[in-house]
Amino acid sequence: MKLLKNKLFIKGLAYDLAGMATVAIPVVGPFLDILWAPYAAKKMTEMYPGRKGKLASVLVFLEEILPGTDIIPTFTLMYLYTYVWKKEPLRAQVIEVESY
Repeated sequence: MKLLKNKLFIKGLAYDLAGMATVAIPVVGPFLDILWAPYAAKKMTEMYPGRKGKLASVLVFLEEILPGTDIIPTFTLMYLYTYVWKKEPLRAQVIEVESY
C-alpha cells in the first residue's frame, strides 16, 4: 500500500509540473491549457476513484482552464488530503491469542 501511495505522489507531481509548464510558454500556453484541462480531470478521476475523485477532477479542470491558476498544485494537494491530512476513524483490531 505504501508503494501505491508513493507512485500516486510521484505521478501527481509530474502532472502538476506539466500543468504548470504551460505558464512558461508565451502565447501558446493558454491554448495548451484547453487541451490539458480535460486530460488532467480524467487522470484525477482515475487516480482517486469515488466521490472525492470526481470532486477533485472538477476542481483540477477549473484550475487548469482558468487563467492565472496554473500554479496551484492540485494533484499534490489531493494526495496530501487523501493520505496525510485526512484522519480515518480507528478500526477495531482482533488479536488472536492461543490458549494452552
